[in-house]
Amino acid sequence: MDIAGKRAVVLGGTSGIGLAATLQLAAGGADVIAASRSQANIDRAAAAAPAGTSFRQVDVLDRDALSALFAECAPFDILVAAATGGERASGPFLAMDLDGFQGSFRKLWGYVNAVRLGTEHLAADGAIVLVSGYPARKCNPGAIAISTVGNAVEGFARGVAPELAPRRINVVSPGVIDTPMFPAQGQAREQLLGAATRNQLIPRAGRAEEVAAAILFAISNDFMTGATLDVDGGALLP
Repeated sequence: MDIAGKRAVVLGGTSGIGLAATLQLAAGGADVIAASRSQANIDRAAAAAPAGTSFRQVDVLDRDALSALFAECAPFDILVAAATGGERASGPFLAMDLDGFQGSFRKLWGYVNAVRLGTEHLAADGAIVLVSGYPARKCNPGAIAISTVGNAVEGFARGVAPELAPRRINVVSPGVIDTPMFPAQGQAREQLLGAATRNQLIPRAGRAEEVAAAILFAISNDFMTGATLDVDGGALLP
């Protein structure tokens, strides 16, 4: 797929990895509609985005609002789902609040809503990309909820790919990425990211732009579907 002239909808497209994907798609000539539940993120993203990029406010867990957004944007060629869905529980499973564990699956439900409701408006040769995370296949201590959700996201893409064909669906799985998801600033931020990545083969946090480049690769490579593309600095390796 040549993205120039294509229409793309990016859910969670106003911050972090989603914003980087929005900007790279727009730079490649796509007509981009970036959506977020946060008006503050929309305002910041709009100031950084090129002219012609559109923004909408929507909660991916609100099916009626999401359906309305897709109908407004239809038809489109590209759907990127990068919205986190909300808070993610962390800590030892046996001490974890089960409502928090269950709430972590809001990310998955947002993706399920996006694929189910968006596909009817997606071009026959269209492409979907979901964003997972390396804990899906390497669960560090305290990351059981995140790991389980990531497993579900990747399994969902593999399972639904045959139904979507000839449309394609793939997953991009980032490692530790320097995005606003980490709220610490200054030296505290450097120490946090450094501790999280010092044992990787590439001992640094990734950049949102590096993950977005993988999203664009998954969109443009017509011979990929049901696959997971890792951009994790070698985090999955021993």
